[in-house]
Amino acid sequence: NIAKGIGSRTSRIGYAFSEDGIHFQHHGAPVLFPGGDEWTDFDAPGGCEDPRVCMTEDGLYVMTYTSWNHKQARLSVATSRDLVHWTKHGPIFSDEHKSQLSKGYSKSGSIVTEMKNGRQVIARIKGKYMMYWGENFVNIATSDDLIHWTPMLNSEGKLLHVMDVRKGYFDSQLVECGPPAIKTKKGIMLFYNGKNRGGDDGDRRYASGAYCAGQALFSLKDPTKLIDRLDEPYFYPEDDFEKSGQYPSGTVFTEGLVPYNGKWYLFYGCADSFVGMAVYDPAKAKNR
Repeated sequence: NIAKGIGSRTSRIGYAFSEDGIHFQHHGAPVLFPGGDEWTDFDAPGGCEDPRVCMTEDGLYVMTYTSWNHKQARLSVATSRDLVHWTKHGPIFSDEHKSQLSKGYSKSGSIVTEMKNGRQVIARIKGKYMMYWGENFVNIATSDDLIHWTPMLNSEGKLLHVMDVRKGYFDSQLVECGPPAIKTKKGIMLFYNGKNRGGDDGDRRYASGAYCAGQALFSLKDPTKLIDRLDEPYFYPEDDFEKSGQYPSGTVFTEGLVPYNGKWYLFYGCADSFVGMAVYDPAKAKNR
């Protein structure tokens, strides 16, 4: 019921499986949802939403997601060995960080990963796990166990801004972290979702409020240093199913990026109503 309004429903996270990365079969029941545990006050009634999943070298799946109780969004974490049975660990930031987090508000965690022996696994940077997170701006958090995280602060004791919105661009209103970031030879690649502000403050080529996908490159030596950033989105709403449903302004909201058979499969939300998939083939890109 679209008339009910975005954000007024209860979100649950599902599971689907595929043998080719394109055609999926739905598991049936949700695998992560509010209620029946100690985290209900954080998760209900809004639910568990916006998951990003990555894996450790020993096969532990780590999911960052938003706990939404209709009062405050909190970035939370859960772990699993089979993608079906999940253990919630609650909000990633402790109460001691509440003053820096605007009363605890947090969203959109992109844990840094790397390619090892053909697998995308969670990486350590200078001995720590690292995550880019946020939507109004991007901050970095570090962890020793992937469960408890500490945000980076500036010299004034406030959250460090490593990337901000830009007036006149597709990401003029929000810069929301997307799929797990990836270490490359040139730096750490962060995929993010930019929201366009209307009028002169935004990019008039895209609708006011449209979500488009961006990329930013951070230094390996100093992950707080932004090296480069796309001025135009590499992916934006074009098809009808990306510009209808719950979010007619247009949305391609990227949250999953998976290497498979020499290609990269990008999974994204379409207008908050469908799940879409796009493929990047490095072999074809080299021939352009």
